[in-house]
Amino acid sequence: MKNTVPPLLQRFWRTARPWLVSLGLVLILRYVGVLGAISNVTGALMLKTGLMDASVEAPPVLHEFSYDFMLEDMNGNLIDVRQLRGRTLFINLWATWCGPCRVEMPSIEALYKHTDTSRVVFLMISVDDFEQRDRVRKFIADKDFTFPAYMPTGALPTLLQVRSIPTTMIVAPDGKVVVRESGLANYNTRRFQEFLETL
Repeated sequence: MKNTVPPLLQRFWRTARPWLVSLGLVLILRYVGVLGAISNVTGALMLKTGLMDASVEAPPVLHEFSYDFMLEDMNGNLIDVRQLRGRTLFINLWATWCGPCRVEMPSIEALYKHTDTSRVVFLMISVDDFEQRDRVRKFIADKDFTFPAYMPTGALPTLLQVRSIPTTMIVAPDGKVVVRESGLANYNTRRFQEFLETL
């Protein structure tokens, strides 16, 4: 039997077939929920290589931090951030639906456990919708994280209205943002711990 498929269509199919198979595989993995787990594992492996260690380099412009906002902790207690002036702040903006946020959180938890929290205040600020606070609370509890997690009760200052998460900022006691890290990073390094201790 003679092949009636035009040669142009045959070439297109030979070229497109591997891409279509790959796309189908990704869609199946996403549908069955395996893609997120694969992403978490590969992200965690990247952190272990040291290639993703957090920087301690100051940003090109040292911004003044605005303390004029309120947060609510997971127990419903209000925190006036103005009361934290004069202390070092470790601020991480994250969300429960953010894969890179979830990957870096164990390194932040380890850093939190090895840091003098009388000198460094950790503000793990979830940007999930405020109505989702039960989901945030459950996420923190399920992961056994001990660092304090918060949600904003109103608008965050412009500096904290970031385009991508996770984003981490270190605010020195003098109110200057001395580190700004966007994207996945490993914070549980001796270099980063020593940096926090010197502020």
